[in-house]
Amino acid sequence: MRFFQNPKTVYYFKRILPFGIIWLVLSWFILLIESMATEYKNVRPETDITVTWDVFLFASLAVFVVGLAVGTLEVFWLGKLFKSKGFGQKILYKMGFYLLFMLVINLIAYPIAASLELNTSLGNPEVWQKFSNYVVSRTFLSTLTSLAFSIFVSLLYSGISEHLGHDVLLNFFSGKYHQPKEESRIFMFLDMKSSTSWAEQLGHQQYFRFLRDYYNQLSNAIIAHRGEVYQYIGDEIVITWKQDKGLSQQHCVQCFYSMKEALEKKSVFFIKTYGAAPSFRAGLHVGHVTTGEIGALKKEIFFTGDVLNVTARIQKLCKSLDQELLLSGELKTLLEPTAPFSFKALGTMELEGRKEQVSLFAPL
Repeated sequence: MRFFQNPKTVYYFKRILPFGIIWLVLSWFILLIESMATEYKNVRPETDITVTWDVFLFASLAVFVVGLAVGTLEVFWLGKLFKSKGFGQKILYKMGFYLLFMLVINLIAYPIAASLELNTSLGNPEVWQKFSNYVVSRTFLSTLTSLAFSIFVSLLYSGISEHLGHDVLLNFFSGKYHQPKEESRIFMFLDMKSSTSWAEQLGHQQYFRFLRDYYNQLSNAIIAHRGEVYQYIGDEIVITWKQDKGLSQQHCVQCFYSMKEALEKKSVFFIKTYGAAPSFRAGLHVGHVTTGEIGALKKEIFFTGDVLNVTARIQKLCKSLDQELLLSGELKTLLEPTAPFSFKALGTMELEGRKEQVSLFAPL
């Protein structure tokens, strides 16, 4: 399907889908607890809806769609609206908004569920009599409590995902890297030019805002070219791809130029706000790493392997060789020969702290 061939579409789908799953699973759990407490009987038929298969399927679908709606709002709007707020403030403000949103959804969905239970049309007076009983009952308060719990869990997931990274969080949940694995990966070390002078000129608070705006401009390009942010290290960012993803359509190289273009488009903003526009240099290399969870007090997905040291040293050579982008001979050999970029050989060079020399290439 073309829909799932767009990296940005896949990225946002993977971010929104967990919200639907969270809401669906929680709704089933709450229904099970309530059913066990009432011995699977409807003890308040005047307000509660008897769960038939039709009602169950409708409710499951409705809850899943509501979860997706919450995820969509969170990813595209509210998450950005309250981005500058603290974690506790985000939860509080968003809880208020989502409770009002869920109240409206609940008041719309209940009459539909009641008409399915009674096997009658939506306009039947019995449906609306039951609805009237419902809005002044303990069941209504119980439903709002359940919704508030589901909202809280969703926002907790959203906050943790935002801080850890969506892919990292899913890897933790799935246990993908509980046991170390060997992978072949491409790494890009990207370093801002003249960062020291920038920090002196702007001061630490303004420089922090400058870095935040700088990294924000790079994010869409990384997503569009299937990259994963491994680390932010001051003014340096480490991006990685599984080998097949990075090589496909030369995503690892395309990403560099897309990030450069994104910064150029915002150059007026940076000049007006900070006095000049940022730029960067980058090094690219490919090799085997061991990937796994590491840390006692704080867990992280961690890569170990010579490829990281080599990539960092390749990046450092960009300045002395007057190149914006350098890549190793190993990576250049693997790139598709018919892809849009051509490369020139810069010769074989010795890297700091490494006996074996590395052949380097730069785009033409």
